[in-house]
Amino acid sequence: MIMGDFLVSFINSLILMICVLIGVAFLTLLERKVLGYIQIRKGPNKVGIVGLPQPFCDAIKLFTKEMTYPMLSNYMSYYISPIISLFLILFLWMVFPLFWGMWSFNLGILFFLCCTSMGVYTVMIAGWSSNSNYALLGGLRAVAQTISYEVSLALIFMSLILLISSFSLIDLFYYQEYIWFILIGFPLGLSFFASCLAETNRTPFDFAEGESELVSGFNVEYSSGGFALIFLAEYASILFMSMLFSLMFLGGDVMNFMFYIKLSLISFLFIWVRGTLPRYRYDKLMYLAWKSYLPMSLNFLFFFVGLKIWFMLFY
Repeated sequence: MIMGDFLVSFINSLILMICVLIGVAFLTLLERKVLGYIQIRKGPNKVGIVGLPQPFCDAIKLFTKEMTYPMLSNYMSYYISPIISLFLILFLWMVFPLFWGMWSFNLGILFFLCCTSMGVYTVMIAGWSSNSNYALLGGLRAVAQTISYEVSLALIFMSLILLISSFSLIDLFYYQEYIWFILIGFPLGLSFFASCLAETNRTPFDFAEGESELVSGFNVEYSSGGFALIFLAEYASILFMSMLFSLMFLGGDVMNFMFYIKLSLISFLFIWVRGTLPRYRYDKLMYLAWKSYLPMSLNFLFFFVGLKIWFMLFY
Protein backbone atom coordinates (compact mmCIF):
# COMPACT_ATOMS: atom_id res chain seq x y z
CA MET A 1 0.00 0.00 0.00
CA ILE A 2 2.78 2.40 0.94
CA MET A 3 4.64 1.48 -2.25
CA GLY A 4 1.47 2.16 -4.30
CA ASP A 5 1.05 5.61 -2.70
CA PHE A 6 4.70 6.42 -3.37
CA LEU A 7 4.32 5.32 -7.02
CA VAL A 8 1.25 7.53 -7.50
CA SER A 9 3.09 10.52 -5.97
CA PHE A 10 6.14 9.84 -8.15
CA ILE A 11 4.07 9.66 -11.36
CA ASN A 12 2.20 12.86 -10.39
CA SER A 13 5.53 14.61 -9.75
CA LEU A 14 6.83 13.46 -13.13
CA ILE A 15 3.71 14.79 -14.88
CA LEU A 16 4.05 18.10 -12.99
CA MET A 17 7.71 18.43 -14.07
CA ILE A 18 6.83 17.75 -17.71
CA CYS A 19 4.00 20.33 -17.54
CA VAL A 20 6.39 22.89 -15.98
CA LEU A 21 8.98 22.33 -18.74
CA ILE A 22 6.32 22.69 -21.46
CA GLY A 23 5.08 25.84 -19.69
CA VAL A 24 8.65 27.17 -19.69
CA ALA A 25 8.93 26.49 -23.45
CA PHE A 26 5.81 28.52 -24.20
CA LEU A 27 6.81 31.25 -21.72
CA THR A 28 9.97 31.84 -23.78
CA LEU A 29 7.80 32.04 -26.92
CA LEU A 30 5.41 34.48 -25.19
CA GLU A 31 8.36 36.61 -24.10
CA ARG A 32 9.81 36.81 -27.61
CA LYS A 33 6.40 37.65 -29.09
CA VAL A 34 5.55 40.30 -26.47
CA LEU A 35 9.01 41.92 -26.69
CA GLY A 36 8.64 41.88 -30.48
CA TYR A 37 5.35 43.79 -30.34
CA ILE A 38 6.69 46.19 -27.67
CA GLN A 39 9.59 46.99 -30.03
CA ILE A 40 7.19 47.22 -33.02
CA ARG A 41 8.41 44.11 -34.85
CA LYS A 42 7.31 40.51 -35.24
CA GLY A 43 8.44 37.79 -32.86
CA PRO A 44 9.27 34.27 -34.12
CA ASN A 45 6.72 33.52 -36.87
CA LYS A 46 8.44 31.30 -39.45
CA VAL A 47 8.40 27.83 -37.84
CA GLY A 48 4.94 26.23 -38.01
CA ILE A 49 1.73 28.17 -37.29
CA VAL A 50 2.64 31.67 -35.94
CA GLY A 51 5.95 30.22 -34.67
CA LEU A 52 4.41 27.85 -32.09
CA PRO A 53 7.01 25.03 -32.46
CA GLN A 54 9.89 27.57 -32.23
CA PRO A 55 10.85 26.82 -28.55
CA PHE A 56 11.11 23.10 -29.30
CA CYS A 57 13.29 23.81 -32.36
CA ASP A 58 15.54 25.99 -30.18
CA ALA A 59 15.75 23.24 -27.54
CA ILE A 60 16.71 20.60 -30.16
CA LYS A 61 19.30 22.96 -31.65
CA LEU A 62 20.86 23.76 -28.25
CA PHE A 63 21.00 20.19 -26.96
CA THR A 64 22.46 18.80 -30.20
CA LYS A 65 25.26 21.40 -30.39
CA GLU A 66 28.72 20.50 -29.19
CA MET A 67 29.33 21.31 -25.50
CA THR A 68 32.39 23.55 -25.30
CA TYR A 69 34.25 24.37 -22.11
CA PRO A 70 37.22 26.67 -21.36
CA MET A 71 40.59 24.92 -20.93
CA LEU A 72 41.23 26.69 -17.61
CA SER A 73 37.81 25.91 -16.12
CA ASN A 74 37.17 23.62 -13.15
CA TYR A 75 35.42 21.06 -15.30
CA MET A 76 33.22 19.12 -12.83
CA SER A 77 31.76 22.15 -11.01
CA TYR A 78 31.41 24.00 -14.36
CA TYR A 79 29.49 21.06 -15.85
CA ILE A 80 27.30 20.19 -12.87
CA SER A 81 26.13 23.64 -11.65
CA PRO A 82 23.48 24.21 -14.42
CA ILE A 83 22.12 20.69 -13.82
CA ILE A 84 21.80 21.29 -10.06
CA SER A 85 20.25 24.71 -10.73
CA LEU A 86 17.44 23.19 -12.83
CA PHE A 87 17.06 20.27 -10.39
CA LEU A 88 16.57 22.66 -7.45
CA ILE A 89 13.88 24.66 -9.25
CA LEU A 90 12.00 21.52 -10.34
CA PHE A 91 12.37 20.17 -6.79
CA LEU A 92 10.84 23.43 -5.54
CA TRP A 93 7.73 22.80 -7.66
CA MET A 94 6.99 19.78 -5.45
CA VAL A 95 5.41 22.13 -2.87
CA PHE A 96 2.72 23.11 -5.41
CA PRO A 97 -0.33 22.76 -3.14
CA LEU A 98 -2.45 20.17 -4.91
CA PHE A 99 -4.95 18.36 -2.72
CA TRP A 100 -4.16 14.80 -3.80
CA GLY A 101 -1.21 12.49 -4.42
CA MET A 102 1.56 15.06 -4.10
CA TRP A 103 4.22 16.07 -1.60
CA SER A 104 2.35 19.06 -0.12
CA PHE A 105 3.30 19.32 3.53
CA ASN A 106 2.93 21.58 6.54
CA LEU A 107 6.31 23.34 6.19
CA GLY A 108 6.06 24.29 2.50
CA ILE A 109 7.10 27.93 3.07
CA LEU A 110 10.27 26.89 4.95
CA PHE A 111 11.06 24.40 2.19
CA PHE A 112 10.73 27.20 -0.39
CA LEU A 113 13.12 29.47 1.54
CA CYS A 114 15.67 26.64 1.90
CA CYS A 115 15.61 25.76 -1.81
CA THR A 116 15.90 29.37 -3.00
CA SER A 117 18.85 29.86 -0.63
CA MET A 118 20.52 26.80 -2.18
CA GLY A 119 20.03 28.33 -5.64
CA VAL A 120 22.57 31.04 -4.74
CA TYR A 121 25.36 28.45 -4.63
CA THR A 122 24.71 27.18 -8.17
CA VAL A 123 25.04 30.71 -9.59
CA MET A 124 28.17 31.34 -7.53
CA ILE A 125 29.79 28.07 -8.69
CA ALA A 126 28.77 28.71 -12.33
CA GLY A 127 30.44 32.14 -12.15
CA TRP A 128 33.58 30.93 -10.36
CA SER A 129 34.25 27.62 -12.11
CA SER A 130 34.82 29.00 -15.64
CA ASN A 131 37.79 31.12 -14.40
CA SER A 132 36.63 34.11 -16.40
CA ASN A 133 36.62 37.62 -14.92
CA TYR A 134 33.28 38.54 -16.52
CA ALA A 135 31.62 35.37 -15.23
CA LEU A 136 33.08 35.80 -11.74
CA LEU A 137 31.85 39.41 -11.49
CA GLY A 138 28.40 38.35 -12.71
CA GLY A 139 28.28 35.52 -10.17
CA LEU A 140 29.31 37.81 -7.29
CA ARG A 141 26.71 40.39 -8.28
CA ALA A 142 24.01 37.73 -8.48
CA VAL A 143 24.91 36.33 -5.05
CA ALA A 144 24.89 39.77 -3.35
CA GLN A 145 21.60 40.68 -5.04
CA THR A 146 19.83 37.38 -4.28
CA ILE A 147 20.88 37.32 -0.63
CA SER A 148 19.79 40.97 -0.16
CA TYR A 149 16.32 40.41 -1.59
CA GLU A 150 15.84 37.06 0.17
CA VAL A 151 15.79 38.97 3.47
CA SER A 152 12.77 41.06 2.44
CA LEU A 153 11.12 37.97 0.87
CA ALA A 154 11.48 36.09 4.17
CA LEU A 155 10.01 39.03 6.13
CA ILE A 156 7.03 39.27 3.76
CA PHE A 157 6.48 35.55 4.28
CA MET A 158 6.72 36.11 8.04
CA SER A 159 3.87 38.65 7.87
CA LEU A 160 1.62 36.15 6.07
CA ILE A 161 2.69 33.30 8.38
CA LEU A 162 1.55 35.44 11.33
CA LEU A 163 -1.77 36.10 9.61
CA ILE A 164 -2.55 32.44 8.84
CA SER A 165 -0.61 30.90 11.81
CA SER A 166 0.79 28.17 9.56
CA PHE A 167 3.77 27.32 7.32
CA SER A 168 1.57 25.41 4.87
CA LEU A 169 0.83 26.85 1.42
CA ILE A 170 -2.60 25.16 1.36
CA ASP A 171 -3.70 27.31 4.34
CA LEU A 172 -3.12 30.42 2.20
CA PHE A 173 -6.04 29.24 0.07
CA TYR A 174 -8.36 28.65 3.06
CA TYR A 175 -7.67 32.07 4.59
CA GLN A 176 -8.35 33.93 1.32
CA GLU A 177 -11.78 32.45 0.72
CA TYR A 178 -13.50 35.78 1.51
CA ILE A 179 -10.81 38.43 0.97
CA TRP A 180 -7.56 38.42 -1.01
CA PHE A 181 -4.42 39.37 0.88
CA ILE A 182 -3.51 41.89 -1.86
CA LEU A 183 -6.39 44.05 -0.54
CA ILE A 184 -5.05 44.17 3.02
CA GLY A 185 -1.36 44.37 2.08
CA PHE A 186 -1.08 46.07 -1.31
CA PRO A 187 2.39 47.61 -0.69
CA LEU A 188 3.51 44.19 0.56
CA GLY A 189 2.34 42.63 -2.71
CA LEU A 190 4.22 45.20 -4.81
CA SER A 191 7.35 44.69 -2.71
CA PHE A 192 7.04 40.91 -3.11
CA PHE A 193 6.72 41.25 -6.90
CA ALA A 194 9.82 43.48 -7.10
CA SER A 195 11.74 41.05 -4.86
CA CYS A 196 10.70 38.21 -7.18
CA LEU A 197 12.14 40.16 -10.12
CA ALA A 198 15.43 40.56 -8.23
CA GLU A 199 15.39 36.91 -7.06
CA THR A 200 15.04 35.61 -10.63
CA ASN A 201 17.66 38.07 -12.02
CA ARG A 202 15.17 39.75 -14.35
CA THR A 203 15.16 43.28 -15.76
CA PRO A 204 15.47 45.88 -14.21
CA PHE A 205 17.61 43.83 -11.78
CA ASP A 206 19.54 41.71 -14.31
CA PHE A 207 23.00 42.75 -13.06
CA ALA A 208 24.22 39.15 -13.16
CA GLU A 209 23.81 39.27 -16.96
CA GLY A 210 24.66 42.94 -17.58
CA GLU A 211 25.26 42.72 -21.35
CA SER A 212 26.61 46.24 -21.63
CA GLU A 213 29.49 45.64 -19.21
CA LEU A 214 29.75 41.87 -18.48
CA VAL A 215 28.90 40.39 -21.93
CA SER A 216 26.51 37.87 -20.33
CA GLY A 217 27.61 37.56 -16.71
CA PHE A 218 27.91 34.23 -14.94
CA ASN A 219 26.84 32.23 -18.03
CA VAL A 220 29.24 33.89 -20.48
CA GLU A 221 31.27 30.70 -21.08
CA TYR A 222 28.28 28.35 -21.35
CA SER A 223 27.03 27.10 -24.69
CA SER A 224 24.60 24.44 -25.99
CA GLY A 225 23.20 22.23 -23.17
CA GLY A 226 24.61 24.18 -20.20
CA PHE A 227 23.22 27.45 -21.54
CA ALA A 228 19.82 25.81 -22.15
CA LEU A 229 19.70 24.37 -18.61
CA ILE A 230 20.52 27.76 -17.02
CA PHE A 231 17.69 29.42 -18.94
CA LEU A 232 15.26 26.57 -18.27
CA ALA A 233 15.99 27.10 -14.56
CA GLU A 234 15.46 30.88 -14.87
CA TYR A 235 12.11 30.59 -16.63
CA ALA A 236 10.93 27.76 -14.36
CA SER A 237 11.66 30.04 -11.38
CA ILE A 238 9.69 32.87 -13.07
CA LEU A 239 6.70 30.53 -13.41
CA PHE A 240 7.12 29.39 -9.80
CA MET A 241 7.29 32.96 -8.47
CA SER A 242 4.16 33.84 -10.50
CA MET A 243 2.40 30.83 -8.99
CA LEU A 244 3.53 31.84 -5.50
CA PHE A 245 2.34 35.44 -5.97
CA SER A 246 -1.10 34.20 -7.11
CA LEU A 247 -1.20 31.80 -4.16
CA MET A 248 -0.18 34.40 -1.56
CA PHE A 249 -2.05 37.49 -2.70
CA LEU A 250 -4.69 36.62 -5.33
CA GLY A 251 -6.85 33.91 -3.78
CA GLY A 252 -4.82 30.76 -4.33
CA ASP A 253 -7.49 28.20 -5.31
CA VAL A 254 -5.39 25.85 -7.45
CA MET A 255 -8.50 23.83 -8.38
CA ASN A 256 -9.97 26.86 -10.15
CA PHE A 257 -9.17 27.77 -13.78
CA MET A 258 -8.98 31.46 -12.80
CA PHE A 259 -5.88 30.68 -10.71
CA TYR A 260 -3.98 29.77 -13.89
CA ILE A 261 -5.23 32.92 -15.64
CA LYS A 262 -3.80 34.96 -12.73
CA LEU A 263 -0.53 32.98 -12.93
CA SER A 264 -0.28 33.77 -16.67
CA LEU A 265 -0.95 37.47 -16.05
CA ILE A 266 1.80 37.70 -13.42
CA SER A 267 4.20 35.92 -15.83
CA PHE A 268 3.17 38.46 -18.49
CA LEU A 269 4.03 41.26 -16.01
CA PHE A 270 7.58 39.86 -15.73
CA ILE A 271 7.91 40.22 -19.52
CA TRP A 272 6.21 43.62 -19.64
CA VAL A 273 8.64 44.98 -17.04
CA ARG A 274 11.54 43.67 -19.14
CA GLY A 275 10.25 45.44 -22.25
CA THR A 276 9.60 48.73 -20.43
CA LEU A 277 12.19 49.50 -17.74
CA PRO A 278 15.93 50.17 -18.11
CA ARG A 279 18.49 48.51 -15.84
CA TYR A 280 19.07 50.05 -12.40
CA ARG A 281 22.40 51.31 -11.16
CA TYR A 282 23.96 48.71 -8.85
CA ASP A 283 24.11 50.95 -5.76
CA LYS A 284 20.44 51.88 -6.35
CA LEU A 285 19.58 48.18 -6.33
CA MET A 286 21.19 47.66 -2.94
CA TYR A 287 19.70 50.90 -1.61
CA LEU A 288 16.24 49.70 -2.67
CA ALA A 289 16.71 46.37 -0.86
CA TRP A 290 18.12 47.62 2.44
CA LYS A 291 16.62 51.12 2.73
CA SER A 292 13.15 50.65 1.18
CA TYR A 293 11.91 47.05 1.13
CA LEU A 294 13.48 45.93 4.40
CA PRO A 295 12.01 48.75 6.57
CA MET A 296 8.62 48.44 4.84
CA SER A 297 8.38 44.65 5.31
CA LEU A 298 9.51 45.04 8.95
CA ASN A 299 6.81 47.68 9.55
CA PHE A 300 4.17 45.37 8.07
CA LEU A 301 5.50 42.53 10.22
CA PHE A 302 5.11 44.61 13.42
CA PHE A 303 1.67 45.73 12.25
CA PHE A 304 0.51 42.12 11.77
CA VAL A 305 2.03 41.09 15.13
CA GLY A 306 0.03 43.88 16.80
CA LEU A 307 -3.10 42.88 14.87
CA LYS A 308 -2.71 39.25 15.96
CA ILE A 309 -2.19 40.16 19.64
CA TRP A 310 -5.19 42.51 19.54
CA PHE A 311 -7.43 39.77 18.13
CA MET A 312 -6.16 37.26 20.69
CA LEU A 313 -6.87 39.66 23.58
CA PHE A 314 -10.29 41.00 22.54
CA TYR A 315 -11.94 38.23 20.48
